[in-house]
Amino acid sequence: MSLLDLAPVIPVVVIEDASTAVPLARALVAGGLPVIEVTLRTPAAREAIAAIAAEVPEATVGAGTVRTAEDVIASVAAGAKFLVSPGTTPSLVEALDSSGVPYLPGAATVSEVMALAERGIKEMKFFPAEAAGGVPYLKAIGGPVPDVRFCPTGGIRLATAPDYLALPNVGCVGGTWLTPADALAAGDWARVEKLAAEAAALR
Repeated sequence: MSLLDLAPVIPVVVIEDASTAVPLARALVAGGLPVIEVTLRTPAAREAIAAIAAEVPEATVGAGTVRTAEDVIASVAAGAKFLVSPGTTPSLVEALDSSGVPYLPGAATVSEVMALAERGIKEMKFFPAEAAGGVPYLKAIGGPVPDVRFCPTGGIRLATAPDYLALPNVGCVGGTWLTPADALAAGDWARVEKLAAEAAALR
């Protein structure tokens, strides 16, 4: 099954403290969102990925903000089951291609989408979704490139996610609203689970 079909929303998570990774992942899974993208924006990210991969087997944990071949290698070594990049370069695509795990390369323009499609890549991240044109832009892209599907990420909220999910070329959306920084800092896993359940019900 495609990564885009596993859940309607992929939580995009910034983890500052690796010790919060496992309870956070368990709360998201309990709420119905088993696919978790841990961004490589903090020093704790790779340790967090490794902890989730080892201790929460029902979760499919991946690495986001993958920008270099080194990120690809280190993320897979940590246990990432998929990779997501904010944008794409030729060398990064080659590294993603040889990683052995599913990946969503980032694209924001029709030219970028077409360049990836030429390589046989038909599933991508659309980022930054809201800033790059949002639902109207993706709807317009669906005409000339109907065989490409997206996971839009960037500025999407619970209220706007259904508009994206209604598009035929959108498989799922990515969102940061599911893991508010104050909830993570307080260890409020019940709140995270509630937010996950609301998002899981969108499908």
